[in-house]
Formats: sequence, structure tokens, C-alpha cells
Amino acid sequence: QVQVVESGGGLVQAGGSLRLSCAASGRTFRYYAMGWFRQAPGKERELVAAINWSGGSTYNADSVKGRFTISRDNAKNTMYLQMNSLKPEDTAVYYCAADEQYDRVTIIPRYWGQGTQVTVSS
Repeated sequence: QVQVVESGGGLVQAGGSLRLSCAASGRTFRYYAMGWFRQAPGKERELVAAINWSGGSTYNADSVKGRFTISRDNAKNTMYLQMNSLKPEDTAVYYCAADEQYDRVTIIPRYWGQGTQVTVSS
């Protein structure tokens, strides 16, 4: 089992950048696939990006390609989401997620964080 906690959200102007972090508990972090989801008001939760256990395989939603970068540091038990060129439509609560299987983390992960708010002003 793994527990994850997000940080790094906040208010930023359009065109700005933020870096989200997801700190995981446990010594087996490196065995988990990880993902970032987001949920905007009135919308369904959507997958933003995912990364496998080694960092060798990543996925980015079309809406964030070229702007967001997912990465992980297994030595620090931490995953990151670097968000550049932010747009007002990126405003949402961002959730960190984890699962033992990469395929499952992109659909219905077993473990979730509490979320961190990202607000992009125009």
C-alpha cells in the first residue's frame, strides 16, 4: 500500500508555470506506476499524465502535450508535474494517483491523494 500527498498548487497568471509534487510513503514507491488527474468544476475527472515505475514510459493528454512534463525521482519517493504555458482552462483540482499496474493507473488507480488546487487567471 502507498499513500500520496500533493503539493505545489496555487494561483498563477496565464502563460505562467507551476510545479506540482506528489510525495509517496513507503519503501516500495519505485514499484508503482503514477499519474496526475484533474477535475474542473462541473466536469469529470480526467487523466493528465502518467508515468511507469522507472520513468521510461510516459503518457500526456493531448490537451497538455508540449506544455506539461511528468517525471519521478524514486530516490526521493516523489513524482512531479511541471506545468508551463498555463491556460485558464487548466484550472482544476489536481490529484496524484498510484497503482501497481501502469495500465490501471491510467484508468482507475487504486490510491489517490487529496488534491491540490491550481487556478490560472486570464
